[in-house]
Amino acid sequence: SSLPQGSLLYLDALGAAFPRALARRRTALLHWSPGCPRAPAGWPLPTLYCTPAAASTLPSRAAALRVQLLFALRQRALHVLEVGLAAELHDALVALRTEWPQLAQELALGRLRPRPGLPEGVRDQLQALLSPGAARAAELRAECARGFEGIVLRLWPQLEVVVVKTMHGTERLYCDSLRQADCQGLPFYCPFYQAAGALLGINLWPVEPVPRFLLCPDWAFCEFLPCLASKEPQTVLLDELWEGREYGLVVTAQPGEYRCRTGEVLKVTGFHKQCPMVEPVRRESQTLSVRGENIPEEQFCQSLCHTLRMWPGARLIDYICVESSLLGDSSGPCAPHYEVFMELQGLRDLSEGQRYKLDQCLQEDFPIYKSFRFKGSIGPLRLHLVRPGTFTRLREALGSPVPMPRVLREEQLLQLLQGAVIS
Repeated sequence: SSLPQGSLLYLDALGAAFPRALARRRTALLHWSPGCPRAPAGWPLPTLYCTPAAASTLPSRAAALRVQLLFALRQRALHVLEVGLAAELHDALVALRTEWPQLAQELALGRLRPRPGLPEGVRDQLQALLSPGAARAAELRAECARGFEGIVLRLWPQLEVVVVKTMHGTERLYCDSLRQADCQGLPFYCPFYQAAGALLGINLWPVEPVPRFLLCPDWAFCEFLPCLASKEPQTVLLDELWEGREYGLVVTAQPGEYRCRTGEVLKVTGFHKQCPMVEPVRRESQTLSVRGENIPEEQFCQSLCHTLRMWPGARLIDYICVESSLLGDSSGPCAPHYEVFMELQGLRDLSEGQRYKLDQCLQEDFPIYKSFRFKGSIGPLRLHLVRPGTFTRLREALGSPVPMPRVLREEQLLQLLQGAVIS
């Protein structure tokens, strides 16, 4: 089966690059998996972890991440921080920024305070694993009082690597902002490529900054649709791929299962012992289109990052787009358009001129969008700033640990965003 084989390859690569990474109880886990207590790396080696399995299965994401953070803080000699999604580490560190005095008090007393999303029975079970730690609590208070730049290595000076299960596509935003601030000086390693519920590839190069995944031929049956085929494309197989080209992924995870078009687009970056190495590029489900113009996820993100460089002092925390059809009557009598909700650090408000910059960048980057805007059949993009913590609440409301959507398609979640707009 692909899982044990993949896990062994992962542990081998991890141990070779970071020799102390496989020490007992020196890995902390930050991952919410309601209903199934398993490490995101898919490896059932409980002796690696200092985090109790019960913590990841709590009904509330915020409660799960906070409890896991508390157990991680107890262990000063951590070597590995393992997370399911980069956003989980981001949100756990936001909780550290806002709640460190309470966390320090809980560490000092060895007690878990009652809180929403933490059932009494589970709290008692977790409580039994805690003991008072006044010295560690004092260290936490001292480090947090100094600020949060490089806080992760200051709290865990022996930490060698952050392992992130899913880091491709626009999830890299979180890794980039963590590397610049809280996680300064730490490498990020993304070991696995999964799609349609199947493990398909492994990254054997832990210290390289951009993850490349080796597609393993016997883990699932994969077919590939060439992206730029002029006529009706035919699927090709692993041995027919070309370096530098992009392909849509079709998977049959188990013999006898249906073929599944995953909606993932991969770029072939090279070959390792004749097996292709790929980089996930985008999710087709996250394409923006109100008139058939089709702006892909990663290219919209590039235009957005280009725009940000024209707003001095602004740092992007998170963003999501909405096509105006989801807004119904609330968008008023206007041409179809995009609405973008953003959380920024360093800027409380944007002038009309600054807001228009994103629409301008999209027009420069996408001639088809520009022609629709010129004809008036697509209206101007509208940009909204939301209050801090909005995207953390949005991830809780999504209800399961999935990579962050970039195009929102659910009305209920839209209301959450609209209620958080500050400018």
